Amino acid sequence: MPFATTFRPPFQAPPLSLLAVEPLRAMFDGLAAHFACERGATGDGHPVIVYPGLGAGGAQTALLRRYLRDCGFAVHDWEGGINTGPVGRLHEWLGTLQDHLGRVHEEHGRTVSLVGWSLGGLYARELAKCRPAAVRQVITLATPFNSLGHGNHASGLFQLLHPGTSHLGPKMQERLREAPPVPTTSIYSKSDGIVSWRGCVQKRTRRCESVEVSASHLGIVSHPQVLRIVAERLAQPDGQWRPLRPARRLP
Repeated sequence: MPFATTFRPPFQAPPLSLLAVEPLRAMFDGLAAHFACERGATGDGHPVIVYPGLGAGGAQTALLRRYLRDCGFAVHDWEGGINTGPVGRLHEWLGTLQDHLGRVHEEHGRTVSLVGWSLGGLYARELAKCRPAAVRQVITLATPFNSLGHGNHASGLFQLLHPGTSHLGPKMQERLREAPPVPTTSIYSKSDGIVSWRGCVQKRTRRCESVEVSASHLGIVSHPQVLRIVAERLAQPDGQWRPLRPARRLP
């Protein structure tokens, strides 16, 4: 009689104990940003678009956008309201976001940096693949591009918002795992309570890096350490991107 086998996804979802304290940790992250976060690196005024996570919108990314604006960047909201996930075929749905990226690029006459939180990071990565000539760099915050459909607690919310939606096929998952053709920073936390941190790690190359922080998934968009790292990454001179070395990692 053969032994029964159980499928184990390559990345396990975070323990429920971490998921349970996500809201509380996010509240403290936000308070710390309000009262204990100094202005970061000085920007050069180039445009930045910020994409929210699933179920979030401009209100949840307002602190990050205000911080980057105070640092000297020309910051734009994604202008998509609440992020309920892609509608229809991904490449067709991305067309609307490409139009917005094109307008910002044309308005400033400069390449645009894209900052995406969780699901918003997938948008940023895919837009950079579609319009690389318009994108300066990509920064993702807790974006599980390596563990879509498993290894996270966000799939249930997506299915609730889009009942009957089928899981991503192998080809689409492979596409989403592929790094953009521009400098890319993936910021992740091993104490993330919603997505597997391993699913957020990009293989290091000449223009790709993964940076570990200590933040919750919901609070990573407002954590003081993350804000400083994002500003430092964005402040690098155009065409002179370098990975964040451990010795330079910000506290």
